[in-house]
Amino acid sequence: MSDGFCMQCGSSVRALVPAGDNRPRKVCTVCDHIHYENPKNVVGCLLEWQGKVLLCKRAIEPRYGYWTLPAGFMENGESTIEGAAREAFEEATARCDELRLFSVYNLPRISQVYLMFHGQLRDGFAEANEETLEVRLFDQSEIPWSELAFPVVVETLTRYYEMRHQRDRRVYSADIFSRPGSPLEIVRHPH
Repeated sequence: MSDGFCMQCGSSVRALVPAGDNRPRKVCTVCDHIHYENPKNVVGCLLEWQGKVLLCKRAIEPRYGYWTLPAGFMENGESTIEGAAREAFEEATARCDELRLFSVYNLPRISQVYLMFHGQLRDGFAEANEETLEVRLFDQSEIPWSELAFPVVVETLTRYYEMRHQRDRRVYSADIFSRPGSPLEIVRHPH
């Protein structure tokens, strides 16, 4: 039984451990091309304006109608910071200033790595775009915690509020194992 088709020649592929490797990969049965599948990088922004943070209400699945930080998959040919700024613009027509890496999250369950940046929302301006039903700036007391789309959003906001008055701005890192809507299951890495 085939595990798919080769991207190089279109022949069938099978799961094999290639010579010199230590785990099964999809290998073409004809041209021997090895198809590596690696984690996807997701980049996003935690943008603030006058003490409030920008959240977007999702207009797409998964988690339609839930609040999130602007984030999405990196594109080829862009840096992580460029991708984060692009996602902020695509989802909230937001321009970013002073972006810096805030956190790195590993989501091994779904083979994703999140790189979240912190920065300022230029001129406090944001508006909904195609992927977004609504955008809004929230004070800490107004965050709709039970309506946040993903565990990584909960964790990013939690760390932000815990760390925002510290002078030492280290990059925060953790492994997140929970599914959306489930209790947070996380392993935090020491600074």
